[in-house]
Amino acid sequence: MSRKHQKKNDIPDRWLDYSAVGRRLPGTRFIAFKVPLNQALTQKLPASAAFGPWELLDAVSRERQELGLIIDLTFTTRYYGPQDLPESMMVVKIATAGHHIPNDGAILSFKRAVRNFLRQNQNNDTLIGVHCTHGLNRTGYLICRYLIDVDGMDPAAAVNLFNSSRGHAMERQNYLDDLHHGPKRSNAGMEESGAEPTRGQATSRPTPTEPPRLNAAAGYRSFPPNVNSWPRPQHDRPRPGFPPPFQQYRWGAPPPHDDRRRRPHPERNQFRPPPPAWRPAYTPNEGGRGPAPQPHPQYSPRWAAGEEDWTEDWTPPGRRQSSRGGWWQNGQEF
Repeated sequence: MSRKHQKKNDIPDRWLDYSAVGRRLPGTRFIAFKVPLNQALTQKLPASAAFGPWELLDAVSRERQELGLIIDLTFTTRYYGPQDLPESMMVVKIATAGHHIPNDGAILSFKRAVRNFLRQNQNNDTLIGVHCTHGLNRTGYLICRYLIDVDGMDPAAAVNLFNSSRGHAMERQNYLDDLHHGPKRSNAGMEESGAEPTRGQATSRPTPTEPPRLNAAAGYRSFPPNVNSWPRPQHDRPRPGFPPPFQQYRWGAPPPHDDRRRRPHPERNQFRPPPPAWRPAYTPNEGGRGPAPQPHPQYSPRWAAGEEDWTEDWTPPGRRQSSRGGWWQNGQEF
């Protein structure tokens, strides 16, 4: 994808850094906001940051105001069109290049659009919404230029009024220098008819689309793969009368809570080793286990006399003493 095509389908630079809609300028019909985006662009944003024509209508309605006209100052048509605007909105397009002071033709077109709207809406209090990309520099310059040239407001007061109402201060120094120190523009031809506003064509709010489930930034899927949706080879497809082929991945539900606390049963748990067969700790006839432990001696009357060789009188039951100091039993010497 070329860089030009990629930029065409992206959110405007620094668009998220500015608030969506400002407040109505006191004593005027103006209200400034950043450019609303069509659904193809807003679906790339989280729901809390989305701002389109319908969100603009909701924001103005929450302030108990009514928007009668939109003056679009952007130098492109990719952000939205008449098909994205509600039928209750009217829009006038005045293409104005950014970073440069608007020429006299753009200033005169702006004054004509405002004067025609005020003349046709003398009996109501509907607002004139003005926006550029961020709703700040071109928007602030033309609104302040109208207040200075037509309403006779002091340049510093006009700039302060706009900045406080928009919630952001104008940033372009060349715009500020022209407003404070530049000459006033002529109002000749201001009362003539200008470009006719275009009415919106959208009859209902668009249905929000589900965001893509593939996390492209991280490069992995955040949900289990749907194996059944993958294309299968011809020999692997289920045939009538035969069981379905074996699926490698199974995403089953976790076991109930009582099974997690229950003691595992050897017959049910194939990973639990079988218990060892019982065997005594020592078997006398088993080879390689060492000598048998000495039996406990029986009582002898010589113990009380304090004799030390009392072991000569003691013989284990069922055994006889040998001449070598051991005992015999069943033909074996111990």
